[in-house]
Amino acid sequence: MTLIDSCRTFAPDFICRNGDILLYLLPSAALAIIIRALARSHPFFFLFTVLGTVSHELAHFVVGLVTGARPASFTVIPRRAGTHWELGSVMLTRVRWYNAGPAALAPLLVILLPIAVANWRTQPGWAFQPIDLAIAFALAPQFLSFWPSGGDWRLAARSWPYLIIIAAVTYLATLL
Repeated sequence: MTLIDSCRTFAPDFICRNGDILLYLLPSAALAIIIRALARSHPFFFLFTVLGTVSHELAHFVVGLVTGARPASFTVIPRRAGTHWELGSVMLTRVRWYNAGPAALAPLLVILLPIAVANWRTQPGWAFQPIDLAIAFALAPQFLSFWPSGGDWRLAARSWPYLIIIAAVTYLATLL
């Protein structure tokens, strides 16, 4: 019985096939949790939050540019917004039903960076090296920033016609 076969007895196939990548990303995800907890109490950890915000807002900006949402401003300077802090924002001036969802949910693409790095670092014969600790700290901000905010989800709701298109394509695919 191989290691993969024994893994499949207690874990889903996805985890067994990508165990190296998931194991590699575990320290970065743990660091992200620690950074989130300590960011309010120490400026050093707040710096990682700002780096994550740059990734988040840059994703909005680039996808907004590509989809024609016309980004007009980009800021990552924290400012007080009522009872909470707004760490950054991108103003889109031409949000339509077809580009609202992609532009608003663009931060989900940020998670591809840690996955790509983990895939690169865990090639056959990989071993943890000191540089991987630095990489874990560099990837942690992406774990802090890849999830869209509540405002992003509300903006994405403007793309509800995509649901009809996806349902129609799915239905037609079942007929074939």
